[in-house]
Amino acid sequence: MPQTVVITGASAGIGRATARLYGKRGANVVLIARGHAGLEAAAEEIESLGGHALVHPCDTADAQQLEFAADAAEQTFGAIDVWINCAFTSVFAPFDDITAEEYDRATQVTYLGFVNGTRTALKRMLPRDRGTIVQVGSALGERAIPLQSAYCGAKHAVNGFTSSLRTELLHRGSQVHTTIAQMPAVNTPQFSWVLSRLPHHPQPVPPIYQPEVAARGVVHAADHPRRKQYYIGASTVATIWANRLAPAILDRYLALTGFDAQQTDQQPPSGESNLFAPVDRSQGEDHGAHGIFDNVAHSRSFQAALARHPIAAASSLTFGAAAVGAFLSKRNRAR
Repeated sequence: MPQTVVITGASAGIGRATARLYGKRGANVVLIARGHAGLEAAAEEIESLGGHALVHPCDTADAQQLEFAADAAEQTFGAIDVWINCAFTSVFAPFDDITAEEYDRATQVTYLGFVNGTRTALKRMLPRDRGTIVQVGSALGERAIPLQSAYCGAKHAVNGFTSSLRTELLHRGSQVHTTIAQMPAVNTPQFSWVLSRLPHHPQPVPPIYQPEVAARGVVHAADHPRRKQYYIGASTVATIWANRLAPAILDRYLALTGFDAQQTDQQPPSGESNLFAPVDRSQGEDHGAHGIFDNVAHSRSFQAALARHPIAAASSLTFGAAAVGAFLSKRNRAR
């Protein structure tokens, strides 16, 4: 019997690539995002791959809209097996250049959207005592960087909220599971959509991975949700361990490099941002899963492949911690 999977933020980026993987499995995929063009194109892809799709435009910041979407999903396909929270919005700017309204909106979607989605999923999963919720997180949920205070704050909040929920589910002995897939920099369209007040076009901090790398990590996390979290990409492991081992040094390093590393030498995006409204409205353009960095993005991750095997993953984490420690020690001796 095919799985029924709900994916928020399914019109582009990681959500879109994840939807394709479930389509290949023949799953019933419920596609949620604010726009229309991207959702309709994603649905066509899923159907062509052998799956079944239901399009439901929805703003995840609105809890009632998510309730309607979940009702439609279960009326169409039956019980929801997997709920994946992936939708977000953000602002690229120094904190004091972000208005209160903009900060509030980014937080509503990127944090409270995950809370709303999780609540909606639990309302249906807990009575049946089965189901899986996957949060698409980020290395920036543990190690914040400059120019992305709204996004980093929201992803930190997702980590704390999910850890709290996980302990509550364990206390109940529930067979409903939740896990987080912590992401590296990914080549998604958001860098051309995001509200930016930077002098140049924003970019993910290299190394950059393709959305398919992230999507494989999300699907694996959904298949094996008993682990608290999964690190996707070597840069995620390195970032998290560097922050644990030498946070003050990393603060100074990011203060020196973090502004330039998040910008190309190109002019900033000239189109509208997706903070308050989708860029792919009913008459809009489908932007697909990929952003504009295909020429430098990696389509494979050795670390992500290892992370799918517990023993190998433990070895890679140990090696990663040792490598970061050696680098920091060498750096200190050179100073």
